[in-house]
Amino acid sequence: MPAAPDDPRVQARHAVQREPGNAMAWIVLSDVELDAGDAGNGAAAAQRALQLAPGHPEALARLGRAQWMLGRHAEAADSLRAAARQAPQHPGIAVWLGHALEDAGDAEGANDAYAHAHALAPEHPLIAAHLLAWRRRLCDWRDLDRLSGQVRAAVRAGHGVVEPFAFLSEDATPAEQLQCARLRARALAARIRPLPPAPPRAATAPLRAGFLSNGFGAHPTGLLTAAFFEALAAQGTLETHLFALNRDDGSVIRQRLQRAARRLHDVSGLSHASIAQRIREAGIDVLFDLRGWGGGGAPEVLAMRPAPVQVNWLAYPGTSGAPWIDHVLADGFVLPEALAPHFSERVVHLPRCFQPSDTRREVPPAPARADCGLPERTADGGGVVFCCFNNSYKLNPRSMARALAVLREVPGSVLWLLSGPGRADARLRAFAETRGVDPRRLVFMPKQPHAAYLARLQLADLFLDTEPYNAHTTASDALWVGCPVLTRPGDTFAARVAGSLNHHLGMDAMNVDGDEAFVARAVALGRDPQALAGLRAELARRRAHSGLFDMDGFAADFTDAVRAMAEPERGGDASP
Repeated sequence: MPAAPDDPRVQARHAVQREPGNAMAWIVLSDVELDAGDAGNGAAAAQRALQLAPGHPEALARLGRAQWMLGRHAEAADSLRAAARQAPQHPGIAVWLGHALEDAGDAEGANDAYAHAHALAPEHPLIAAHLLAWRRRLCDWRDLDRLSGQVRAAVRAGHGVVEPFAFLSEDATPAEQLQCARLRARALAARIRPLPPAPPRAATAPLRAGFLSNGFGAHPTGLLTAAFFEALAAQGTLETHLFALNRDDGSVIRQRLQRAARRLHDVSGLSHASIAQRIREAGIDVLFDLRGWGGGGAPEVLAMRPAPVQVNWLAYPGTSGAPWIDHVLADGFVLPEALAPHFSERVVHLPRCFQPSDTRREVPPAPARADCGLPERTADGGGVVFCCFNNSYKLNPRSMARALAVLREVPGSVLWLLSGPGRADARLRAFAETRGVDPRRLVFMPKQPHAAYLARLQLADLFLDTEPYNAHTTASDALWVGCPVLTRPGDTFAARVAGSLNHHLGMDAMNVDGDEAFVARAVALGRDPQALAGLRAELARRRAHSGLFDMDGFAADFTDAVRAMAEPERGGDASP
């Protein structure tokens, strides 16, 4: 579809045609190309600007941003370091340098870059939010309450456009989460031109569901959905199209998805408008956004309205706040009626847990405890392994203090965690020491291939969840291998996912109502080997017979939901 004359890209291209020797015109063109998701043309424009004005910090910054979008993270970091040397007082360049250093593997350097940006612009809420989110990831809890308070106050006042995904880790109310998402959606909508309305599809046409994600591979989204898409394919009542923002990673999961879908469209590297046009041409009735405001997604594509019905599902555990998202797919536990007023979407409830699961994932034999740095079990019940394999940004002071209180009351126990970026592990050990727990009782697992991770997970006795951001895919993995999950459901979607899994498994007793009850339940189980063994046996029975891991039933329920959402736009019965 040709661009309109007032399209910013058209105007910027005309500007460089009029003044091809104007470096700033090329910088502006680079900016609008990058905003349109076209990293290749954005890089080319930035390089042309650098030919005209060698070392220009704004051109170097755009080149770094383009390289980052293209996945060339080390080059991006080099370009942005050069830009920062040329403009050391530019907070925006410092922020982009932080982004590049994150993905280039220099976690502590990213922390320093965000801190520098915040020092240059201490009142800027977005910069404060970047620093806050990265410090959470590094378990660097300096000034945490002050930074969180600044960001939440800016959101409440409508002055801060911050990333909604990172905001889920704050102790925010559902109303604040909605406000945060709406502000972000409003800012994005101001620069997006929607496609013309899609022509109506006949009620007798095949019912087509599209799924847009950057996780179609060895990624939590791919790991959750592979068996579900296979069940849909076996039932043959829904035509599925996967639009992959990520390149083929060669994984077994990607191969399974490729076989299960009617078609997997590789749209990695395409501009937002090109992806939207591909979705439109596929004749999708209902389009599911499987990323939302999470990193690596493409909300710009959804904002163009490529499908008549668009749905927020699975990967973003909150409201989109976006007028271009019509429905959110959930269940009655994770999104109860009391929470619905704080969602911009119409709520569609599945009769079972909203989260599918890969019931074909293999669990290799567990390694020896000693090989994982874990204590052996003792005759008197010692050597209990509590675990929490949530991402490091979920391990806030409150959740960690709660877990450490359990360790203090269960002699000989350990807490098994995923190793975090930078100096995160050392900071957690130092925090344990301040709480009277020997730092050596924290054991860290380096990142593993998924099968190896599942094998090790079998060695854990009890999973201790976090809040306000629960275990999601991680909780599903734990339950699948037989490790019970103890959680305290909160007031937001993100704080209720593990509780939903337990509820639909029939293990509501593992959903407690406060920190005191959480610690008491964990301690009681840790001190009573027979009770813990009985709980694990109950989990094994329920896993085999509950609807939580019934992907055929899930696929049938999902198809019914798609049909109900599509019907008003198809002029009647949306039959296959």
